[in-house]
Amino acid sequence: MKLESKAPRVVVVTRETDYELLLARHATRGQAAFFLESRGQSIDVVQQRHDRFHLCLQRVRDTIPVKWRRNFVLRHDLARFLFEPEDTVIAVGQDGLVANTAKYLVGQPVIGVNPDASLYEGVLVPHPVEALADLLEPTARGDASTESRTMVEARLGDGQVLRALNELFVGCRTHQSARYRLHYHEAEERHSSSGIIVATGTGSTGWAKSVHR
Repeated sequence: MKLESKAPRVVVVTRETDYELLLARHATRGQAAFFLESRGQSIDVVQQRHDRFHLCLQRVRDTIPVKWRRNFVLRHDLARFLFEPEDTVIAVGQDGLVANTAKYLVGQPVIGVNPDASLYEGVLVPHPVEALADLLEPTARGDASTESRTMVEARLGDGQVLRALNELFVGCRTHQSARYRLHYHEAEERHSSSGIIVATGTGSTGWAKSVHR
C-alpha cells in the first residue's frame, strides 16, 4: 500500500492591528475614539489601516491552495507554536514581525508580505500580496531563490539561549551601569556602560546604525 505524502503546510504569522489593540484596551470604539481625539488623532484613520490589513490577509488566505494545510499564528503566540521542518512561513506585517518570527525557526523559508507599502518600508517584507501566488508553490517545493540571514545568539549562565535576527542588547534592566569584560582571542578589556549591542548584518541598518550615528 502506497502512503500518500502530507500536503504542504503554510504558517501565516500576523500581529494585532492598532485598531484591535485599541478596542482591547478601551472596550468600545467610542471610548477608543475619545482617547485618540484627546491626542489629536482620528480613529477613522486607524480603522482604515485595519481594513486594508485584513483585506490583504484575506487575499493571502485565498492564495493558499485549498488542499494545503494552514495555520494562522499571532506574534505573541509564537513561543507556544510548534513549527514543522517543512513549513513555509508567510509573515504579513511590518519588518519587525519577520525579526520576531525568525527566533523560532530552524531553516524554514519566510515570505514577507507588506500589507501597506505606504506605512512599512518593507526591507524584510518586500513582497506585495499580488506576488504571493508566484512565490508560494516554488518556495514550498524548495525551488525558489532565497536569501540566508545570520542570527546572533547569546548563551546565559543559567542555561538560557537567546537568538535574534537583528540584534541583542546585553545590559542591566535598570539605568544602572553594567560592568563587564570583553574577550577576543588573547586580549581582554574591562568596561562599564549601559551595555552592549551585538548586531547582525540585518540589524546593522537599525538600532546599531542609530547608535553609531
